[in-house]
Amino acid sequence: MSTTFLTGRMKTFLSYYKPYLGLLVTDMFCAVIVSAVTLALPLLTQHITGTILSGDAPDVPAQIYMVGAIMVGLVALHTICNAYVDYQGHMMGARMESDMRRDLFDHYQSLSFSFYDEQRTGQLMSRITNDLLAISELYHHGPEDLLIAVLKFAGVFAILFSLNPPLALLIFLVLPVMAAYAFYFNRRMNAALRRSRERIGDVNAQVEDTLSGIRVVKSFTNETVEREKFAYANNRFLDSRSAGYHSEMYFDSGMNAFTRLLTIGVIIGVSISIVNGTLELAALPTYLLCVAILVEPIQRAVNIARLLQEGLTGFDRFMEIMEIEPAIQDAPDAVDLARVDGEIEFTGVSFKYRDEQSYVLKDVSLTIRAGEYIALVGTSGAGKTTLCSLIPRFYEVSAGAILLDGTDIRRICLRSLRQNVGVVQQDVYLFAGTVADNIRYGKLDATDAEIIAAAKQANAHEFIMALPDGYATDIGQRGVKLSGGQKQRLSIARVFLKNPPILIFDEATSSLDNESERAVQESLERLSNNRTTLVIAHRLSTVRNAQRILVLTETGIAEQGTHDELIARGGVYAALFNTQLRI
Repeated sequence: MSTTFLTGRMKTFLSYYKPYLGLLVTDMFCAVIVSAVTLALPLLTQHITGTILSGDAPDVPAQIYMVGAIMVGLVALHTICNAYVDYQGHMMGARMESDMRRDLFDHYQSLSFSFYDEQRTGQLMSRITNDLLAISELYHHGPEDLLIAVLKFAGVFAILFSLNPPLALLIFLVLPVMAAYAFYFNRRMNAALRRSRERIGDVNAQVEDTLSGIRVVKSFTNETVEREKFAYANNRFLDSRSAGYHSEMYFDSGMNAFTRLLTIGVIIGVSISIVNGTLELAALPTYLLCVAILVEPIQRAVNIARLLQEGLTGFDRFMEIMEIEPAIQDAPDAVDLARVDGEIEFTGVSFKYRDEQSYVLKDVSLTIRAGEYIALVGTSGAGKTTLCSLIPRFYEVSAGAILLDGTDIRRICLRSLRQNVGVVQQDVYLFAGTVADNIRYGKLDATDAEIIAAAKQANAHEFIMALPDGYATDIGQRGVKLSGGQKQRLSIARVFLKNPPILIFDEATSSLDNESERAVQESLERLSNNRTTLVIAHRLSTVRNAQRILVLTETGIAEQGTHDELIARGGVYAALFNTQLRI
């Protein structure tokens, strides 16, 4: 991994502190106060035992009370600063985590279809939820624990060294051994945690897949199969957790053992020093307090190691996605469309989904006049959907160019291009919410009157008004409370509201019954009036009125013409049409 790469990631990691620098500085200042107060208490104890009690002054009780009052005041200050660090520090980490989640979600939306073709939803959800939780703790506790640990280590060392230099050096010689031990098992925990995060993503993906297809699962009575698939993913996750806990066991047990051995060593060393006369008995309480303080920085160091391995693992997975560039982006000289007539021209267009795969489309040239109604027919896999997906740049052409009103679509801003293209798909996606919410998705600032008008144009108003709450009816996740024809008409109403000059219908009626198909077909024909329209048709009877029918095969556009012309020609289209008549 190059230094430049690591530097870039470090800059990104630190950049999330920028909006909260004031809060970070205050948090660190309070952490300094907390450390200073902790170190001041043993020094005040040393003052009482080594100075006040050893003197003959008549006002000894008064001096003890005064020092005691100072200690109580310092404890109050410690409590206030510690409370600030605990709450505001955690909130700072939570806000930074929220910022990262926002950035990751925005980046998800910028990525192209080709990215999602290779990903599982559960894995992507795991990265935006589980992976970012640990980062919040690292952002907050990382600098704070590091500062407190360093200050307390340095302060305790200075106090102990001033009392007995040889003993202080012996105590601190143990620390490098502890650090080496912690580093070794920290690496093992980091590797195990990364596997755990990947495998919980697999669990999420399996759950998402099963629940999304629960109706299919139940209709085929395959609950046992789904349980087995879930058990496999769940057991792999359990195995990864087992490996992680195994390393964590050695880590925690070893560090706790080192801490206790250090405490025992200090007690023995101090006792021997007192016996030998190299340390006064009055220093014993100070030494014991310092040892108690020394345990806390060690625990904080352990916590920092844990936070680093958990947080950096999550951050690495966060950056893996953030460093993926969208396959399709606006060109530097991209322009917005002012007025769209709707003429589309394919010039020598070739396309394949992956470099190692064969071409789906090869050297396709085609001109679609503005306002023309075009039907695309052909066998499955001929490239009909692919051809239409290239127009709004859901995918990028591998070769050639697509022109819209004479402008290469690669020189048009993506947002502007897609605002002028309406797509009605066979697999309708409706969002959880009301009927009105889903229609309004086509135009977010639409009025209720505009929504109703769009629904009427889509032949949807009548069935909507028959719903329990009309346009305010909640349709459930993905519109499960509606029939296929009803969902399709809502999607058409959504496009009516968008009002684009170019329309793409991707087998929009192929899965509907005859009555629903007639209602949807009528609304589609109304929608396509005076617009450039491309219809991908499975049922050839639905495109008999198209101005031009293109017959796609694996070799490209095999035939084109009107229905009557193609029937008279007796070629591929005629064979497909006659086959459907016999079914």
